[in-house]
Amino acid sequence: GTQVTVEIHPKDATPQLFKKLSFGKGPQRLPSLRGQDNKGFQKTEAPRPPGGKDLHAYPWDKSSLKSMPVDLQQFEKLDAYALKVNVKNSIEELVKALLKQARTDLEKVRAIWIWICHHIEYDVVGYHNKSQLSSKPIDVLQMGKSVCEGYAGLFEQMCSIAGIQCMKLSGYSKGHGYKIGQTFTGNSDHAWNAVYLDGRWHLLDSTWGSGVVDDSFTKFTFRYNEFYFLTHPALFINNHFPDNSNWQLLKPTLTLKDFENNMLHNSNFYMLGLLTAHPETAVIQTVNGKASVSVDCRSATLFTFKLKGTDEHGLMTLKKHGMKLDIYPQRTGSHKLQIFAKPSKASEGVYDCVLEYIVECKSVDKAMRFPKDLHQPVGPSWFTERQGFLRPSHPNPIIHTNDGRCSVTFTLGKDISVLASLHSDNSNLTEDMRRQHIMQIHRGNQIELKIHLPHAGNFVLKIYAKKKSDPGNYDYIFNYLITCLNTEVKWPAFPQSYNKWVEDYEILEPLSGLLPANRNVQFKLKMHGIAKVLVQGENTYPLTQNRGYWEGTCNTSGCREVFVMVHENANHSFYSHVLKYEVETE
Repeated sequence: GTQVTVEIHPKDATPQLFKKLSFGKGPQRLPSLRGQDNKGFQKTEAPRPPGGKDLHAYPWDKSSLKSMPVDLQQFEKLDAYALKVNVKNSIEELVKALLKQARTDLEKVRAIWIWICHHIEYDVVGYHNKSQLSSKPIDVLQMGKSVCEGYAGLFEQMCSIAGIQCMKLSGYSKGHGYKIGQTFTGNSDHAWNAVYLDGRWHLLDSTWGSGVVDDSFTKFTFRYNEFYFLTHPALFINNHFPDNSNWQLLKPTLTLKDFENNMLHNSNFYMLGLLTAHPETAVIQTVNGKASVSVDCRSATLFTFKLKGTDEHGLMTLKKHGMKLDIYPQRTGSHKLQIFAKPSKASEGVYDCVLEYIVECKSVDKAMRFPKDLHQPVGPSWFTERQGFLRPSHPNPIIHTNDGRCSVTFTLGKDISVLASLHSDNSNLTEDMRRQHIMQIHRGNQIELKIHLPHAGNFVLKIYAKKKSDPGNYDYIFNYLITCLNTEVKWPAFPQSYNKWVEDYEILEPLSGLLPANRNVQFKLKMHGIAKVLVQGENTYPLTQNRGYWEGTCNTSGCREVFVMVHENANHSFYSHVLKYEVETE
């Protein structure tokens, strides 16, 4: 007594699975599983084509990565149960076992999803040799492997048995072998699913949820990816373009041209809490030898980049909610630019690639050749703040000086000892001299780094720190780029200081570590807690104390070096060396 009406539609029409399903009053014995209740057939709403209430706004509103609220913690038990189910002989039996722990439609879909993602591997051999490949759901189940077509077909069949409306969709994808900026023609190359939950259609891709293939496409590795479960359609369109544009579930829908031009953000991009990247197109043209990229994110994130495999030709700065990168390729032509990120908490973690661009460079800006010692990122940031360098006088990564002198100040966190050195490609500074062109001045919790450049050019100011209480080595914290175009510049180093020179002593004059020969030189030093100060050239000259400063003159004739010495205690007969000056040869 059952009357069934079947309608057949062309494949490319709006998907309408069943128009009418009418069951007479006859015996209702149809094999179907609804949860654990298998006492007969419960009518499921006929799958309807996507309509207004399925659509999400494009571009993405940054609200959620998923198209419906999902609490992953509530799935923990169900996920663990589904992982352990081991039925390979029949799809019906498998679904029956999986649904034992699933009450809602969402839980049923989740159990099916988790099982497929962890039990079906991508068939790299079958992909290359189609004759050995079957995408029939029962074959996929028994072989335990397939290509996207088989994943999507098995998913659809398992949902159907569970009484959940599910569609298999096909289209173009930016998956393995995708080249930036390529066009898509011919047949579709990928398959995925739509499921009907809570009165709306949702998208998922169990092939990409299950793992990854290597670059040579010969080895599959299971690596579960939560991102492709009920992905927000405005994010799914990033790398899935369905044959039928209604299944984008977007308003407005994108054209194939939009899809081809749009920047590919992979799942790492969103899983790390990154929100947007500029420019939004995958191919960037340089303007006067420069291209810029920026990324916005929810929370503090660490970034690095590679341009043609090196990070030499750029300037990356970290922002509280993202980063900015200026690229200056030193060759014309097309260059691959990759951007990597990791959460700020993962100090040891690896960086994941989150973006790839092609930079097309028409002209080279030779002035922007950076010293090879320059480390990315450049300049102060939330990261250096965490290391105890607060309120920098120079928030920008580049310091320009015309006369070859500059000064950088910070407020230091507690118990921090600082080391700084100067590096350049075209000066042969020794390790000691790199430090002697920088003078540290401490006033309370403020530190000033006075810098005198030995010549014009580009320099890297590297800053290291450690806890004073730690006996260990200094850790690199960050660096600045210092530029000086004035070729007249030629500053000598500061005087050499010894370890009796205390952190908050200060030299007011002479700042130059090289004194003129045969002259009377004025000394003015700020030092405390000592009884006597002498300056020793050929003769010895005492300095006198005057309101916290030690002052006096010294004659430089007849000597090559001048030392400043202190008596820490009036009763002691020995002096400690604190500073050493060189004297110019006549």
